[in-house]
Amino acid sequence: MHLPRPRIIGLGGGALLGAVIVLLVVFASARSGPGPAAGDPGPTRAGSALPEAGSSPAASLLPSAKPSSPGSLADLRVSTAGWRTDFTRSNVDLGEIIGGGPGKDGIPAVNEPRFESIGAVATWLSEEAPVIVLELHGEARAYPLAILIWHEIVNDTIAGVPVVVTFCPLCNTALVFERTVDGVTYDFGTTGNLRFSDLVMYDRQTETWWQQATGRAIVGELTDTQLVFLPSQIVSLADFAAAYPAGTVLSRDTGNPRDYGRNPYPGYDRADQAPFLFEGVVDGRVAPKERVVTVDSADEAVAYPYSELRKVGLVNDRVAGQAIVVIWESGTASALDAPLIDEGQDVGSTGVFSPEVDGRSLTLRRVAPDAPIRDVETGSTWDVTGRATDGPLVGARLAPIPHGDHFWFAWAAFEPSTRIWTAAAAGSSSDVDSPPPLP
Repeated sequence: MHLPRPRIIGLGGGALLGAVIVLLVVFASARSGPGPAAGDPGPTRAGSALPEAGSSPAASLLPSAKPSSPGSLADLRVSTAGWRTDFTRSNVDLGEIIGGGPGKDGIPAVNEPRFESIGAVATWLSEEAPVIVLELHGEARAYPLAILIWHEIVNDTIAGVPVVVTFCPLCNTALVFERTVDGVTYDFGTTGNLRFSDLVMYDRQTETWWQQATGRAIVGELTDTQLVFLPSQIVSLADFAAAYPAGTVLSRDTGNPRDYGRNPYPGYDRADQAPFLFEGVVDGRVAPKERVVTVDSADEAVAYPYSELRKVGLVNDRVAGQAIVVIWESGTASALDAPLIDEGQDVGSTGVFSPEVDGRSLTLRRVAPDAPIRDVETGSTWDVTGRATDGPLVGARLAPIPHGDHFWFAWAAFEPSTRIWTAAAAGSSSDVDSPPPLP
């Protein structure tokens, strides 16, 4: 059972920024020819000064307002030089768009992705390494955040479907879209700009600007056009390998040498720290950079904070009347914590599914946050990718529901009316209060 087509899906330390990150950033406008030579870290959003260690917004901040209505071209604060974009057409306040550091394509998209076996990437990625997983028509691919953090966009085709895989490090927002609209396939790049700290992409065919968090065109010829979300999730390399042993993984051979595996934003994911390059009001109901799983239907938006999911490991809920199951599993490193991503803190991974197989509704339970997940009806065991690993339903897969794993501030900027799920509010209906009966 699928939720209605969503409006917006997926938005959604220690020495935290102890030293302001110093990277030799060379903007695209100053470049000519191919990417930087080996040893050049390449442009990232970290080229600007990051927030001071320990900074945090006031607890009394009110929920953010909806993005304001379109403004005039005079409100635009970024350069239009070198763009073919129709700036007379937009559906947002142009004054909300700011420069993020590198210019147009200064953070280069991966346009000719190459893939290799899980065994090959295991020589440089740990089992805990976070990867974006996409499965279409039986073909599964993983896109390591160790690569995406440097490129933010991968234009790919999987199982014959043109897709764009995106990651905004400042919002921790990983989303995948179909890149064909009305029969036209678009190729995407980075504008170098941000809106509410979120990546603003552009398509190379019309140079329309698109909001990554919503998949919607916001400035240019295609304004108001919506990309189709595809279900994806961030899990560990080990979880991907277990679920899709024949799957392939994006190679470091991107044509743009980078220090893959190193995090250019170390310490950025401290939950109570103010977001970077965010010109908005932070919704104070949840810490600004708390990770949240988000699901948004036409009638209701819900966020499930990781800190709450850790307490239970699994949530059965309803969004707009439709049954869903949200799973949290330990074992996945943060891409935005330690200088080396593989050494990042264990933030876990999540999956959101329709609890149904072949038309049969299932009730998934776990007796403790780290206990096996079993369904009440057959006693089959399930994992974070929605795969039955044992029991009568072994090999079956739950239908994934498009969702996002984001920093709270980023999601709330686009959907401030979100309901926030907590274990306390769930009360006696918690899914960890009693063992699942065996069939």
